[in-house]
Amino acid sequence: MDKDKLLGILTKPSSVAVIGASGDKDKVGGRPVDYLKRFGFSGSIYPINPTRDVVQGIKCYPNLRALPETPDLAVIALAGPAVKAAVQVCAEGGVKAAVIMSSGFGETGSEGEAEQRQLIQIAAAAGMRIIGPNAQGVANFQNGMVANFSTMFTQLDPCDGPVAVVSQSGATGAAIYTMLRERGIGVRYVMTSGNEADITVSELALSILDDPGIRILVLYMESIKDPDLLAKAAALARTRGVCILAVKAGRSVMGAAAAQSHTGALAGEDRVVDAFLRRHSIWRADDISQISQVLPLYLKQFDRRRREVVVISNSGSSCVMSADIADMLALPLVQLDSTNQNALGAVLASFATVTNPIDLTASLMTDSGILARVLDTFRSDESASLYLVSLPVAGQGYDLDRLADDIAAFEAQGNKLVVVSATLDAILAPFVRRGIVTFRGELAALQALDQVSRHQALLDEEWGSETEDTPLISLPGASSTFLSEAESLTALAAVGMPVVSHRLCATEDEVVQAWQAMESPIVLKGCSEKLPHKSEFGLVYLNLSSEQDVRKACQECESKMRALGLAPYFLVSPMMFGKRELALGAKVDPRFGPVVMLSDGGKFIESMPDYHLLVPPFSIDNACKGLKALRIAPLFHGARGEPPLPIECVAKLAVQLGDIMLRNEDSIASIDLNPVLVDPGHVVILDALIERKYVI
Repeated sequence: MDKDKLLGILTKPSSVAVIGASGDKDKVGGRPVDYLKRFGFSGSIYPINPTRDVVQGIKCYPNLRALPETPDLAVIALAGPAVKAAVQVCAEGGVKAAVIMSSGFGETGSEGEAEQRQLIQIAAAAGMRIIGPNAQGVANFQNGMVANFSTMFTQLDPCDGPVAVVSQSGATGAAIYTMLRERGIGVRYVMTSGNEADITVSELALSILDDPGIRILVLYMESIKDPDLLAKAAALARTRGVCILAVKAGRSVMGAAAAQSHTGALAGEDRVVDAFLRRHSIWRADDISQISQVLPLYLKQFDRRRREVVVISNSGSSCVMSADIADMLALPLVQLDSTNQNALGAVLASFATVTNPIDLTASLMTDSGILARVLDTFRSDESASLYLVSLPVAGQGYDLDRLADDIAAFEAQGNKLVVVSATLDAILAPFVRRGIVTFRGELAALQALDQVSRHQALLDEEWGSETEDTPLISLPGASSTFLSEAESLTALAAVGMPVVSHRLCATEDEVVQAWQAMESPIVLKGCSEKLPHKSEFGLVYLNLSSEQDVRKACQECESKMRALGLAPYFLVSPMMFGKRELALGAKVDPRFGPVVMLSDGGKFIESMPDYHLLVPPFSIDNACKGLKALRIAPLFHGARGEPPLPIECVAKLAVQLGDIMLRNEDSIASIDLNPVLVDPGHVVILDALIERKYVI
């Protein structure tokens, strides 16, 4: 079923059958009937219950076959054992889609999963789509098609609006709806997917984007079963100017403990989810309350690309705290020029300062017009589009209605946003009535401004495309999961990656000959496909500069390898020095595909992690931004007289690694490049480890 048809069936059906309908409005089978009537659904409602003739004033039918027509949508609210039979009848009768509210399936264990698979097999054979099982239902408040059993829809009056909520959890979807309605925000759709045996959050999101009235899409996910569909939805949302905010629960690090590659150990599932959502411009919130707080800003018209803020308060301490918070968030305060300062000087009391944050002092209590005059000094100032008015103390004696009117008038002039913070709802009420966005405190207000501007930067980011001529890597056949270091370096050199010169030796004399040929101190390593991490076994010898040192290291290395039951092979390479050792890595995530890691390097990479993940394909600019997100980034610019490091070359290497993983994801599970020596003169891969996807 096409996504546009799916949205129509789920939100605009011509008829709905409720199988297991109840006359009790407080039961699962009763609420959909009640809601469809209560909220004005104009289509046909067919309650089905063999024990009743009438349900909630509507004619009731004994079974689906007794209906005068085939319904577009069926709601199944039966006990577990009866669900399979109902699905069978719906499928045979030509029902296009069914919402299974019944629980006791995949969420209960292996037996429930088996029963759930049977439901989907029956439906799929007939081309019928399923939401659920264990789904709370769907709701369209534009037309009253509310086939849902949540109690929350009666707590706050529904109101159509530009927001859609899609949630795997029914309770969480209803909670998001309630929080938004409490803030006066209209919600058009609340769609829940339950166990996602068939239809997922991603597919619902993609379908909803066919509605041009939706401007904000809020998602709650416990798993992302079909990331390709979600990526497609995100791309469509960007083209249509729709912002997606998501909560992804279940911060798992599945498989990290067992991973032998650095990238596999660090890039746990949750960090990959972060990278995936960031790659597709979806803002990941910490919880649903964060979404409800910030969402009103997305519905305002202002320049979201500007991060500079003007803070205005009647409290000097609030000014100081706001400045501290802005600094913590890297949210710049507008630097006032002489024109601004002179204009403010003519407005403010003689003892007030004319800097940002702007302290109105206690004058606001006796002169309510002072705020309007201060705002008026910025009316034609294009450098400032974000304003925080903090009113920690503003009770009796303050003309709050006038302050609210003045702020609303200032916003109405165009492309400027004013948010108000205070400690009491009574203070905020006049501003809320005028559609001004409010917060309980400066921290929440500035965090929201910060998020919206950062999200806009994500939406504006240009990502690279896959390089079509990236070659396939030829892997030697072997019975081991990993290639040896020598094999890994050779394979990467063959596709143009800058690996250190090296030589594989089988005897002590060959090692000495290699050292003599390199005419420099060398690094000697034990080399075996069974040694992913050589330093853990003391098999790395650095800066060997004499024949005596070389032979001694070789003999010791051979002894250790034989003790480990390994054939003694030695990798020799010149000892190289540089300003910094970084690490690049990549792995194929089983769900999200290739992901690339940019990291500080060395053997303590997992003990003191400092890394950033990117989902390829990406550009050199994307990779540079990722490198600058590392804690060690200040060192790249040159510290204490050191020259700056060529991070563009590292970024180019990261892009190349990402393209290689995309091209070779059927054969390569992971690649670790650690360390990568970075110096103003060169970027060289000193060690590499390739992991096969399949042992051949």
